[in-house]
Amino acid sequence: MSRRSASRERMVRQVRVGVIGAGQLARMMIPAAIELGVELKVLAEADGMAAGLAADRVGDYTDVETVLPFAREVDVVTFDHEHVPQDVLRALVEAGIRVHPGPDALRYAQDKLLMRERLSDLGLPVPDWARVSTPEELDAFIAEHGGSAVVKTPRGGYDGKGVRVVRTAAEVAEWFAAIVEDGRDGALLVEELVDFRRELAQLVARRPSGEVVAWPLVETVQVGGVCSEVIAPAPHSAGRLADVAADVAVAIAEGLDVTGVLAVEMFETTDDRVLVNELAMRPHNSGHWSMDGATTGQFEQHLRAVLDLPLGGTGCHAEWAVMVNLLGGPAEGTLAERYADALASHPTVKIHNYGKDPRPGRKVGHVTAIGADLDDAVYEARAAAAALQD
Repeated sequence: MSRRSASRERMVRQVRVGVIGAGQLARMMIPAAIELGVELKVLAEADGMAAGLAADRVGDYTDVETVLPFAREVDVVTFDHEHVPQDVLRALVEAGIRVHPGPDALRYAQDKLLMRERLSDLGLPVPDWARVSTPEELDAFIAEHGGSAVVKTPRGGYDGKGVRVVRTAAEVAEWFAAIVEDGRDGALLVEELVDFRRELAQLVARRPSGEVVAWPLVETVQVGGVCSEVIAPAPHSAGRLADVAADVAVAIAEGLDVTGVLAVEMFETTDDRVLVNELAMRPHNSGHWSMDGATTGQFEQHLRAVLDLPLGGTGCHAEWAVMVNLLGGPAEGTLAERYADALASHPTVKIHNYGKDPRPGRKVGHVTAIGADLDDAVYEARAAAAALQD
Protein backbone atom coordinates (compact mmCIF):
# COMPACT_ATOMS: atom_id res chain seq x y z
CA MET A 1 0.00 0.00 0.00
CA SER A 2 1.36 3.43 -0.94
CA ARG A 3 1.90 6.16 1.62
CA ARG A 4 -0.95 8.15 0.11
CA SER A 5 -3.32 5.16 0.32
CA ALA A 6 -2.33 4.46 3.93
CA SER A 7 -2.91 8.12 4.83
CA ARG A 8 -6.34 8.05 3.15
CA GLU A 9 -7.27 4.83 5.01
CA ARG A 10 -6.40 6.47 8.33
CA MET A 11 -8.55 9.50 7.46
CA VAL A 12 -11.54 7.42 6.40
CA ARG A 13 -11.44 4.87 9.25
CA GLN A 14 -13.48 5.78 12.30
CA VAL A 15 -11.79 6.15 15.65
CA ARG A 16 -12.55 3.01 17.67
CA VAL A 17 -13.26 2.96 21.39
CA GLY A 18 -13.45 -0.39 23.18
CA VAL A 19 -15.63 -0.65 26.27
CA ILE A 20 -15.12 -3.55 28.67
CA GLY A 21 -18.49 -4.39 30.22
CA ALA A 22 -21.93 -4.26 28.63
CA GLY A 23 -24.17 -2.72 31.29
CA GLN A 24 -26.33 0.39 30.99
CA LEU A 25 -23.34 2.74 31.11
CA ALA A 26 -21.86 1.17 27.98
CA ARG A 27 -25.35 1.27 26.41
CA MET A 28 -25.64 5.01 27.02
CA MET A 29 -22.25 5.62 25.39
CA ILE A 30 -23.67 4.34 22.07
CA PRO A 31 -25.71 7.46 21.08
CA ALA A 32 -22.82 9.72 22.11
CA ALA A 33 -20.41 7.66 20.00
CA ILE A 34 -22.73 7.86 16.99
CA GLU A 35 -22.97 11.64 17.29
CA LEU A 36 -19.17 11.94 17.46
CA GLY A 37 -18.64 9.51 14.58
CA VAL A 38 -16.81 7.13 16.90
CA GLU A 39 -17.03 3.37 16.41
CA LEU A 40 -17.91 1.78 19.75
CA LYS A 41 -17.01 -1.86 20.37
CA VAL A 42 -18.12 -3.63 23.54
CA LEU A 43 -16.75 -6.73 25.26
CA ALA A 44 -19.86 -8.18 26.91
CA GLU A 45 -19.81 -10.55 29.87
CA ALA A 46 -22.79 -12.47 28.50
CA ASP A 47 -25.37 -12.44 25.73
CA GLY A 48 -28.44 -10.24 26.11
CA MET A 49 -26.86 -7.49 28.21
CA ALA A 50 -27.91 -3.84 28.11
CA ALA A 51 -25.17 -2.80 25.66
CA GLY A 52 -25.61 -5.83 23.43
CA LEU A 53 -26.40 -3.41 20.57
CA ALA A 54 -22.68 -2.68 20.31
CA ALA A 55 -21.28 -6.00 21.58
CA ASP A 56 -18.33 -6.95 19.37
CA ARG A 57 -17.75 -10.16 21.30
CA VAL A 58 -18.74 -12.01 24.45
CA GLY A 59 -16.10 -13.19 26.88
CA ASP A 60 -14.48 -13.21 30.29
CA TYR A 61 -13.07 -9.77 31.17
CA THR A 62 -10.87 -11.36 33.85
CA ASP A 63 -8.98 -13.44 31.24
CA VAL A 64 -6.01 -11.76 29.55
CA GLU A 65 -6.23 -14.01 26.49
CA THR A 66 -9.84 -12.91 25.97
CA VAL A 67 -9.31 -9.20 26.55
CA LEU A 68 -6.09 -8.68 24.58
CA PRO A 69 -7.45 -9.62 21.11
CA PHE A 70 -10.46 -7.35 21.72
CA ALA A 71 -8.24 -4.47 22.87
CA ARG A 72 -5.90 -4.76 19.89
CA GLU A 73 -8.79 -3.92 17.55
CA VAL A 74 -9.50 -0.51 19.10
CA ASP A 75 -7.66 2.78 19.60
CA VAL A 76 -8.40 3.15 23.31
CA VAL A 77 -9.96 0.95 25.98
CA THR A 78 -12.32 2.23 28.65
CA PHE A 79 -14.84 0.66 31.03
CA ASP A 80 -18.46 0.16 32.03
CA HIS A 81 -17.29 -0.89 35.53
CA GLU A 82 -14.12 -0.99 37.64
CA HIS A 83 -13.83 -4.76 38.12
CA VAL A 84 -11.22 -5.67 35.48
CA PRO A 85 -8.29 -7.24 37.42
CA GLN A 86 -5.02 -5.39 37.70
CA ASP A 87 -3.03 -8.10 35.90
CA VAL A 88 -5.32 -7.76 32.87
CA LEU A 89 -5.10 -3.97 32.91
CA ARG A 90 -1.31 -4.03 33.12
CA ALA A 91 -1.06 -6.60 30.33
CA LEU A 92 -2.96 -4.18 28.09
CA VAL A 93 -0.62 -1.32 28.96
CA GLU A 94 2.45 -3.50 28.41
CA ALA A 95 1.06 -4.42 24.98
CA GLY A 96 1.05 -0.72 24.06
CA ILE A 97 -2.73 -0.29 24.27
CA ARG A 98 -4.13 3.01 25.54
CA VAL A 99 -6.21 2.38 28.67
CA HIS A 100 -8.27 5.20 30.26
CA PRO A 101 -8.49 5.32 33.16
CA GLY A 102 -5.27 3.38 33.65
CA PRO A 103 -4.47 0.67 36.19
CA ASP A 104 -2.64 3.03 38.55
CA ALA A 105 -5.81 5.10 38.90
CA LEU A 106 -8.31 2.23 38.86
CA ARG A 107 -6.70 0.43 41.77
CA TYR A 108 -8.00 3.20 44.05
CA ALA A 109 -11.55 2.63 42.78
CA GLN A 110 -11.14 -1.12 43.19
CA ASP A 111 -9.86 -1.08 46.78
CA LYS A 112 -11.46 1.24 49.34
CA LEU A 113 -8.55 0.88 51.77
CA LEU A 114 -6.06 2.02 49.13
CA MET A 115 -8.42 4.87 48.25
CA ARG A 116 -8.69 6.05 51.86
CA GLU A 117 -4.91 5.87 52.29
CA ARG A 118 -4.23 7.84 49.11
CA LEU A 119 -6.83 10.54 49.79
CA SER A 120 -5.48 10.93 53.32
CA ASP A 121 -1.94 11.27 51.94
CA LEU A 122 -3.21 14.01 49.61
CA GLY A 123 -4.71 15.85 52.58
CA LEU A 124 -8.26 15.57 51.25
CA PRO A 125 -11.29 15.48 53.58
CA VAL A 126 -12.45 11.94 54.45
CA PRO A 127 -14.26 10.43 57.43
CA ASP A 128 -12.08 9.19 60.27
CA TRP A 129 -11.15 5.63 59.29
CA ALA A 130 -8.95 2.66 60.13
CA ARG A 131 -7.79 -0.64 58.70
CA VAL A 132 -8.96 -3.47 60.97
CA SER A 133 -7.87 -7.09 60.75
CA THR A 134 -9.40 -8.45 63.96
CA PRO A 135 -12.68 -8.11 65.86
CA GLU A 136 -10.74 -6.57 68.74
CA GLU A 137 -9.43 -3.76 66.54
CA LEU A 138 -12.94 -3.06 65.27
CA ASP A 139 -14.47 -3.02 68.76
CA ALA A 140 -11.77 -0.57 69.88
CA PHE A 141 -12.58 1.77 66.95
CA ILE A 142 -16.30 1.57 67.73
CA ALA A 143 -15.67 2.42 71.38
CA GLU A 144 -13.61 5.46 70.35
CA HIS A 145 -16.33 6.72 67.98
CA GLY A 146 -19.48 6.89 70.06
CA GLY A 147 -20.50 3.23 70.01
CA SER A 148 -21.19 2.72 66.31
CA ALA A 149 -19.31 2.74 63.01
CA VAL A 150 -19.57 1.87 59.32
CA VAL A 151 -17.74 -1.25 58.16
CA LYS A 152 -16.99 -1.87 54.48
CA THR A 153 -15.46 -4.72 52.53
CA PRO A 154 -12.57 -3.11 50.64
CA ARG A 155 -13.39 -4.69 47.28
CA GLY A 156 -16.51 -5.41 45.28
CA GLY A 157 -19.22 -3.51 47.17
CA TYR A 158 -21.69 -1.20 45.40
CA ASP A 159 -25.25 0.09 45.81
CA GLY A 160 -25.15 -0.57 49.54
CA LYS A 161 -23.63 -4.05 49.25
CA GLY A 162 -20.58 -4.74 51.40
CA VAL A 163 -21.51 -1.91 53.80
CA ARG A 164 -22.92 -2.27 57.34
CA VAL A 165 -23.56 0.05 60.24
CA VAL A 166 -22.50 -1.89 63.35
CA ARG A 167 -22.27 -1.53 67.12
CA THR A 168 -20.12 -4.62 67.73
CA ALA A 169 -17.62 -6.64 65.70
CA ALA A 170 -19.91 -9.66 66.05
CA GLU A 171 -22.19 -8.08 63.42
CA VAL A 172 -19.55 -8.71 60.73
CA ALA A 173 -18.17 -11.97 62.13
CA GLU A 174 -18.53 -13.73 58.77
CA TRP A 175 -16.44 -11.02 57.08
CA PHE A 176 -13.60 -11.59 59.54
CA ALA A 177 -13.96 -15.36 59.06
CA ALA A 178 -13.58 -14.85 55.30
CA ILE A 179 -10.38 -12.88 55.90
CA VAL A 180 -8.93 -15.71 57.99
CA GLU A 181 -9.98 -18.33 55.45
CA ASP A 182 -8.45 -16.33 52.61
CA GLY A 183 -5.09 -16.33 54.43
CA ARG A 184 -3.70 -13.25 52.68
CA ASP A 185 -3.53 -10.81 55.59
CA GLY A 186 -6.71 -9.05 54.51
CA ALA A 187 -8.53 -6.34 56.40
CA LEU A 188 -11.79 -4.42 56.55
CA LEU A 189 -12.32 -0.68 56.32
CA VAL A 190 -14.03 0.94 59.28
CA GLU A 191 -15.17 4.56 59.27
CA GLU A 192 -16.87 6.94 61.64
CA LEU A 193 -20.64 7.07 61.28
CA VAL A 194 -20.92 10.52 59.74
CA ASP A 195 -23.71 12.81 60.92
CA PHE A 196 -24.68 14.34 57.58
CA ARG A 197 -27.38 16.64 56.27
CA ARG A 198 -27.41 15.20 52.78
CA GLU A 199 -25.39 13.32 50.20
CA LEU A 200 -23.81 15.13 47.27
CA ALA A 201 -21.93 14.15 44.15
CA GLN A 202 -19.38 16.09 42.15
CA LEU A 203 -18.57 14.92 38.62
CA VAL A 204 -15.52 16.04 36.71
CA ALA A 205 -13.87 14.89 33.50
CA ARG A 206 -10.14 14.91 32.78
CA ARG A 207 -8.14 14.40 29.58
CA PRO A 208 -4.75 12.62 29.51
CA SER A 209 -3.21 15.95 28.51
CA GLY A 210 -4.53 17.52 31.72
CA GLU A 211 -7.65 19.56 30.90
CA VAL A 212 -10.33 19.20 33.62
CA VAL A 213 -13.95 20.38 33.65
CA ALA A 214 -16.60 20.09 36.36
CA TRP A 215 -20.39 19.86 36.20
CA PRO A 216 -22.55 21.55 38.85
CA LEU A 217 -22.59 19.87 42.25
CA VAL A 218 -25.69 17.67 42.65
CA GLU A 219 -27.72 16.33 45.56
CA THR A 220 -28.42 12.59 45.61
CA VAL A 221 -31.21 10.80 47.46
CA GLN A 222 -30.48 7.20 48.47
CA VAL A 223 -33.09 4.55 49.24
CA GLY A 224 -31.79 1.30 50.70
CA GLY A 225 -28.25 2.17 49.65
CA VAL A 226 -29.31 2.73 46.02
CA CYS A 227 -29.52 6.12 44.33
CA SER A 228 -33.17 7.04 43.82
CA GLU A 229 -33.12 10.71 42.77
CA VAL A 230 -30.63 13.38 41.72
CA ILE A 231 -31.21 17.15 41.76
CA ALA A 232 -28.92 19.38 39.70
CA PRO A 233 -27.63 21.70 40.90
CA ALA A 234 -27.82 20.79 44.58
CA PRO A 235 -30.20 23.26 46.23
CA HIS A 236 -28.52 25.96 48.34
CA SER A 237 -25.05 24.95 47.15
CA ALA A 238 -23.92 28.05 45.24
CA GLY A 239 -20.77 29.67 46.54
CA ARG A 240 -18.45 28.07 49.08
CA LEU A 241 -19.99 24.58 49.05
CA ALA A 242 -19.89 24.25 45.28
CA ASP A 243 -16.36 25.66 45.13
CA VAL A 244 -15.04 23.30 47.82
CA ALA A 245 -16.65 20.24 46.22
CA ALA A 246 -15.26 21.07 42.77
CA ASP A 247 -11.79 21.77 44.17
CA VAL A 248 -11.78 18.42 46.00
CA ALA A 249 -12.90 16.47 42.92
CA VAL A 250 -10.33 18.17 40.67
CA ALA A 251 -7.61 17.46 43.25
CA ILE A 252 -8.60 13.78 43.25
CA ALA A 253 -8.64 13.57 39.45
CA GLU A 254 -5.18 15.11 39.26
CA GLY A 255 -3.72 13.38 42.34
CA LEU A 256 -4.85 9.92 41.23
CA ASP A 257 -4.19 10.60 37.51
CA VAL A 258 -7.79 9.78 36.55
CA THR A 259 -8.73 10.06 32.87
CA GLY A 260 -12.33 10.10 31.75
CA VAL A 261 -15.29 10.89 33.99
CA LEU A 262 -14.79 10.78 37.76
CA ALA A 263 -17.69 10.82 40.22
CA VAL A 264 -16.91 11.82 43.80
CA GLU A 265 -19.72 10.97 46.23
CA MET A 266 -19.66 13.22 49.30
CA PHE A 267 -21.34 13.96 52.60
CA GLU A 268 -22.35 17.46 53.64
CA THR A 269 -22.07 17.15 57.42
CA THR A 270 -24.16 18.84 60.09
CA ASP A 271 -21.06 20.81 61.14
CA ASP A 272 -20.56 22.18 57.59
CA ARG A 273 -17.80 19.89 56.39
CA VAL A 274 -17.59 18.15 53.02
CA LEU A 275 -16.24 14.59 53.27
CA VAL A 276 -15.42 12.19 50.45
CA ASN A 277 -17.41 8.96 50.66
CA GLU A 278 -16.87 6.96 47.45
CA LEU A 279 -15.25 7.27 44.01
CA ALA A 280 -16.29 5.98 40.59
CA MET A 281 -13.90 6.30 37.64
CA ARG A 282 -16.49 6.12 34.86
CA PRO A 283 -19.84 7.71 34.04
CA HIS A 284 -22.03 7.47 37.11
CA ASN A 285 -25.70 7.36 38.12
CA SER A 286 -25.37 10.81 39.70
CA GLY A 287 -24.47 12.23 36.29
CA HIS A 288 -27.33 10.80 34.21
CA TRP A 289 -29.19 14.12 34.46
CA SER A 290 -26.48 15.68 32.27
CA MET A 291 -27.65 13.75 29.20
CA ASP A 292 -30.70 16.02 28.99
CA GLY A 293 -29.80 18.85 31.34
CA ALA A 294 -26.26 19.94 30.42
CA THR A 295 -24.50 21.27 27.34
CA THR A 296 -22.32 18.15 27.30
CA GLY A 297 -23.64 14.93 28.80
CA GLN A 298 -21.33 12.69 30.79
CA PHE A 299 -21.23 9.93 28.15
CA GLU A 300 -20.12 12.23 25.34
CA GLN A 301 -17.67 13.87 27.72
CA HIS A 302 -16.22 10.52 28.75
CA LEU A 303 -15.56 9.61 25.12
CA ARG A 304 -13.99 13.02 24.47
CA ALA A 305 -11.79 12.63 27.53
CA VAL A 306 -10.48 9.11 26.84
CA LEU A 307 -9.74 10.14 23.24
CA ASP A 308 -7.93 13.26 24.55
CA LEU A 309 -10.27 15.59 22.65
CA PRO A 310 -11.17 19.09 23.92
CA LEU A 311 -13.83 18.82 26.60
CA GLY A 312 -17.32 20.28 26.22
CA GLY A 313 -19.15 22.89 28.25
CA THR A 314 -20.91 21.74 31.42
CA GLY A 315 -23.51 24.48 31.84
CA CYS A 316 -27.19 23.64 32.36
CA HIS A 317 -30.00 23.99 29.80
CA ALA A 318 -32.43 25.05 32.52
CA GLU A 319 -32.30 26.21 36.12
CA TRP A 320 -33.06 22.72 37.43
CA ALA A 321 -32.73 19.11 36.31
CA VAL A 322 -34.22 16.20 38.26
CA MET A 323 -33.37 12.56 37.53
CA VAL A 324 -35.39 9.69 39.03
CA ASN A 325 -34.25 6.08 38.69
CA LEU A 326 -36.66 3.40 37.60
CA LEU A 327 -36.00 0.74 40.22
CA GLY A 328 -37.60 -2.60 39.45
CA GLY A 329 -39.91 -1.54 36.64
CA PRO A 330 -43.46 -2.83 36.15
CA ALA A 331 -44.51 -5.95 38.03
CA GLU A 332 -45.90 -7.34 34.78
CA GLY A 333 -44.95 -6.58 31.20
CA THR A 334 -42.27 -4.20 29.97
CA LEU A 335 -41.43 -0.52 30.30
CA ALA A 336 -42.37 -0.01 26.66
CA GLU A 337 -45.92 -1.15 27.38
CA ARG A 338 -46.25 1.80 29.77
CA TYR A 339 -44.95 4.38 27.30
CA ALA A 340 -48.26 5.58 25.84
CA ASP A 341 -49.71 6.72 29.16
CA ALA A 342 -46.42 8.05 30.56
CA LEU A 343 -45.52 10.03 27.44
CA ALA A 344 -49.02 11.45 27.03
CA SER A 345 -49.21 12.58 30.66
CA HIS A 346 -45.63 13.91 30.87
CA PRO A 347 -44.55 15.15 27.43
CA THR A 348 -41.66 17.23 28.79
CA VAL A 349 -39.98 14.28 30.56
CA LYS A 350 -37.22 12.25 28.89
CA ILE A 351 -37.31 8.47 29.34
CA HIS A 352 -34.18 6.30 29.19
CA ASN A 353 -34.76 2.55 28.97
CA TYR A 354 -31.77 0.26 29.72
CA GLY A 355 -33.24 -2.73 27.90
CA LYS A 356 -33.29 -4.86 31.04
CA ASP A 357 -35.97 -7.24 32.24
CA PRO A 358 -37.88 -5.83 35.24
CA ARG A 359 -36.80 -7.22 38.61
CA PRO A 360 -37.34 -5.88 42.14
CA GLY A 361 -34.68 -3.31 43.01
CA ARG A 362 -32.99 -3.47 39.60
CA LYS A 363 -32.11 -0.24 37.78
CA VAL A 364 -34.03 -0.64 34.53
CA GLY A 365 -33.99 2.98 33.41
CA HIS A 366 -34.35 6.59 34.48
CA VAL A 367 -36.38 9.70 33.69
CA THR A 368 -35.26 13.33 33.61
CA ALA A 369 -37.24 16.54 33.87
CA ILE A 370 -35.78 20.02 33.48
CA GLY A 371 -37.31 23.45 34.08
CA ALA A 372 -37.26 26.81 35.80
CA ASP A 373 -39.18 25.65 38.89
CA LEU A 374 -37.70 22.90 41.10
CA ASP A 375 -41.03 21.74 42.53
CA ASP A 376 -42.47 21.34 39.04
CA ALA A 377 -39.43 19.39 37.81
CA VAL A 378 -39.54 17.10 40.86
CA TYR A 379 -43.25 16.47 40.36
CA GLU A 380 -42.93 15.69 36.66
CA ALA A 381 -39.98 13.34 37.13
CA ARG A 382 -41.56 11.45 40.02
CA ALA A 383 -44.94 11.19 38.35
CA ALA A 384 -43.44 9.91 35.11
CA ALA A 385 -41.36 7.36 37.03
CA ALA A 386 -44.47 6.22 38.92
CA ALA A 387 -46.30 5.69 35.64
CA LEU A 388 -43.52 3.37 34.44
CA GLN A 389 -43.18 1.09 37.45
CA ASP A 390 -45.15 -0.54 40.26
